[in-house]
Parts: sequence; C-alpha cells; structure tokens
Amino acid sequence: MKFFLIILVFISGMTSLALEMCASRLLAAYFGTSLFIWANLIGLILVYLTVGYFIGGRLADRYPSEQVLCTITAMAALSISILPFISQVILTWSITGLEQVSVSIFFSSLLGTILLFAVPVTLLGLVSPFAIRLVTKEVGRSGKTSGSLYAISTLGSILGAFLPVLWLIPAFGVRRTLLIFGVILFAASLWGLRSRWRPAFSLVLIALVLPLGPLKNIPDLIYEQESLYNYIQVTQLPDGTRELILNEGQAIHSIYYPNPKTVLTGWYWDYFLAAPYFNAGFTPQKLHRVAIIGLAAGTIAHQFTKVYGQVSIDGVEIDPSIVDVGRKYFAMNEPNLHVHIQDGRTYLETTQAQYDVVAIDAFQQPYIPFQLTTHEFFSTIRSHLSSTGVVALNTAHTPHDYRLVQAFVNTMSKVFPSVYVFDVPGTFNTEIMATVQPTSITTFRQNLAQFTPSSIMGQVASEVSAVVTQGHSDGGIVFSDDRAPIEQITDQLLLNYIQQH
Repeated sequence: MKFFLIILVFISGMTSLALEMCASRLLAAYFGTSLFIWANLIGLILVYLTVGYFIGGRLADRYPSEQVLCTITAMAALSISILPFISQVILTWSITGLEQVSVSIFFSSLLGTILLFAVPVTLLGLVSPFAIRLVTKEVGRSGKTSGSLYAISTLGSILGAFLPVLWLIPAFGVRRTLLIFGVILFAASLWGLRSRWRPAFSLVLIALVLPLGPLKNIPDLIYEQESLYNYIQVTQLPDGTRELILNEGQAIHSIYYPNPKTVLTGWYWDYFLAAPYFNAGFTPQKLHRVAIIGLAAGTIAHQFTKVYGQVSIDGVEIDPSIVDVGRKYFAMNEPNLHVHIQDGRTYLETTQAQYDVVAIDAFQQPYIPFQLTTHEFFSTIRSHLSSTGVVALNTAHTPHDYRLVQAFVNTMSKVFPSVYVFDVPGTFNTEIMATVQPTSITTFRQNLAQFTPSSIMGQVASEVSAVVTQGHSDGGIVFSDDRAPIEQITDQLLLNYIQQH
C-alpha cells in the first residue's frame, strides 16, 4: 500500500502544477498573458490548495482510509477530464464580454474561467495531508514522514511544471494535455478504489480519444497550433488574404495578400518604410541593412524587400513555430531575409552587425516585452545603428490616454537627439521613430515629396507626412532595466478605456 500511496502523491503533485500551466495557456488564448491574468490565476489556485489542505487534514482524521483518498483523486481526475469539454462554452462567453467591452462580463467571465479549476485543484489539495495521516504510525516520526511526502509531491510538481510546457502542450494541445493528466491520475487511483468505481476509468479513456476541434473557433480559420510561446491561428478571407492571429486574438500580427503587386496594408506596418527619410539626402540605395525585432510572419520584411530591393534583412523572432507558419502560409521566403530564432534583446547583445533601420514590432499581447522598452535596450540599439540610423517602434494609445507613448518618448529621448511620433489614423497604434543624427520634420517631408502620389512610397508619404509630430520629453517616467512598469501602464490604459465604453 505504501508504494502505491507514494506514487499517488507524486502524480497528484505533478497534476496540480500541470493544471496551473494548462490554465495559463487556456487563458492566454482569450485574455493574453498579462500580469493581471497571472496574478488572478496563481492567487486563486493558492486559495484552492489552501482550502484543500484545510479540508484534507480534517477529513483524514475522520476517515483515515486509502479508499477515501483514492476516491478523492479519482474525482479530481474526472473533473479534469471534463474541463476540455466545458471550457470553450465559458471562454466563448468571455469573448462576448470583450467584444461588448463590458466591464461586468469581462471580470465575471475571467473569474468564471479561472473557477474552472476550483474543483480539481481543491481536491488535489486534500492529497498531502491525507497521505501523511495514512502513513504516520508514530508521532515521533511524523516530521520525517510529512517531510518525505511533501518532497515527493514537490518532485512531482517539478515534473508537472516542465512536462506540459516542453512536450505535451506543443505536441498534443492544452486540452488533450488535460485529458492525459486525467487518465494518469485516475490510473494512479485504481489500486484503492472500490470495485464499483473502477469502471469510471473507461470514461476518462474515452474522453482522451474524443475529437476536440479548435481551441477557439473564429471565422475563416485554416490553421491552428499551440507552440511553446503562443496559441497560433491563421485565417484566410474569401479573397485569399491571410492573417496571423496570436493568443487572445485582439490584434493581427502579420498579413499576406495573394496578389504579389499588393505591398501596402493600410496599417502601421507601412510607416516603417518611411523611417530612413529623416536623413538629409537619403536615397533607397543608401539603405544597406535592416533589423526587425518581432518578425512574426514577415510582413515588414516583405514590404522592405518590395520597396528597397534585395536589402539585407535580419529578422528576429522568438517563436520557431511562427517562423514555420510564416514560411508555409505567408510566403516568407525572401532570399535576403535571414531569420534568427532568438529573443530580440539577446540577439542585439550578441551580434556585431550594424543597421540603417531597426524596426521593433514585438508583442506578447497586450504588452511589449519589458526588456525591449528600456533605456539600456535603446542604448544597445544605438550601438548597432549606422551614423544615419533610425529606430522605429510600434506601440499603442487610446483616444485620451497617451501615457505609454509619452513614456517611450521620454526613454528614447535619453538616447537619441530627435524623436518623432506618428498616430496611425483609425487605430490605437502609435509609431515612434528616433534618429542617431539630429533631424527635422521639414527634411523628412522634403525627402518624401520627391515621390509621385501613385507610387508605393508616394502613398506612404501622403499618410506619414500628415501625422508626424515632434516628440518631447515631459520629464516623466523613463523605462529602465530596474523599473519598467510597462504592464501596469498598459493595464491601466485598457481598463480605463473599457470603463469609458
């Protein structure tokens, strides 16, 4: 009995952490991966475990039986196996809340989503105190016994933290991963179950092989994948246009047009093309090398290749699965594009390359990763820019809140002599550009005025020239490696906008 009990404690610890990792992935597909989401998730799971420990100790004293313990873990396994089939209903409700921009539905659906895990996690919290009660025979050895069982449970938790992330979720998806852990936990409970409970094992086995469909249904979906970093979706419109959607789906990260003559998107991506024209006397032949931090499926790389020819482009993307999707669905096969699967800051810290333009379009929705926002990061970028180099960053604002934009202007002004702001009409996007040399809006507009209105750059010029403004530091917050509250500012931006609508 003791051997099977130890196995059950180990698997229960593994399953509890696996549930937390799976919960984060389920939430990411609908709410993103903000600190707000993580705080709710971790906090509530700790609450559930606390309740489980409290109840487990008292229940064990009253019913110190392996049959009761195995019944509890079997019930936890069954509740885990139900999750993949009920989660989509609640998550779809949450999407409705976001579309309606309703604060009450947003928070209630978020809470409802996390509450999906209340029953199984609470039941798993009963296991350790129950197991300690069953194994402890002498008070004098209770410390050693409890310490050993908690160590075994924690070893299981370590495996439960890595196994889903590094293998199961990328290979089988988050819902199938939940079903796998449900089967494993129920199998570990069979030894102590009464015979009439054991046929229920067939239910979790059947659930394991049932078809599940997409994690999230959206119109025109042609491909989905759960990678190490993202929930990836590709849609194809009736005219053949493809869009890359990640995680909660509140932004389009790349776009592909079947007509090879279509270069401009009408969105913020087009603005990057104008970045070199702040420098006096610039011509396309003077652009030699470009870096893109946040390559995604290659929209910016495609545009630069079409406009500037075979200019050398280094595209940095942390998610190898997105690179594969880009090559398969977005024709990201330009011979001048060199892909680096790496964190953007790590890449710049290790490369010796010099660039004329560094374009930053990196998001882990709804945030720009903090390490790509700081004074130190922009100093590193400057060290990799040519004497006429330009850095361009995509960020966001709401109609009445420019705190995030201003924080970037403050930060970049510490490193670059000239900073410019472009609010993209009809969107929440703001593009910020900064130059190594002192430059002016007058020079920018004069350089772009050379293009005929019907040309690609002429169309870009007509839009960017109308919206460009000079950015000035207001003496406020400057992002640093020590303090970069990018998540807090972004959350306040979003919540204030939701409350106003």
